[in-house]
Amino acid sequence: QLQLVESGGGSVQPGGSLSVSCVGSGVALSQYAIGWFRQAPGKEREGVSCSSSSGRTTKYADSVEGRFTISRDNAKNTVILQMTGLESEDTAVYYCAATWTGYGNDDCGVVTQDHYEYWGQGTQVTVSS
Repeated sequence: QLQLVESGGGSVQPGGSLSVSCVGSGVALSQYAIGWFRQAPGKEREGVSCSSSSGRTTKYADSVEGRFTISRDNAKNTVILQMTGLESEDTAVYYCAATWTGYGNDDCGVVTQDHYEYWGQGTQVTVSS
């Protein structure tokens, strides 16, 4: 059974940078497409970024394109979301999620959340001056 744990959230000033990590336990994350999602107070959860199990495909929401980068460290069974140029609108609880695709798959999605079977507990990111 895959378990996901996010870490690295915190508070940062506008324009600052922060990285959040998603560590998997029990199963290799390299068998899973990984998505990052976020939910701001009073808003629906939205997709931010995803990485296919192969790592060759990455996608980003328009709102974070060019500012966020998703990457994998398979040796540490970790997926990292590096966030730069943070804005107050990026304030949210950030969740990672996983869906099994097998090794070497090139698909992932940030729009449809229902097919992600495993979810972490979330980590808070606050952007404020």
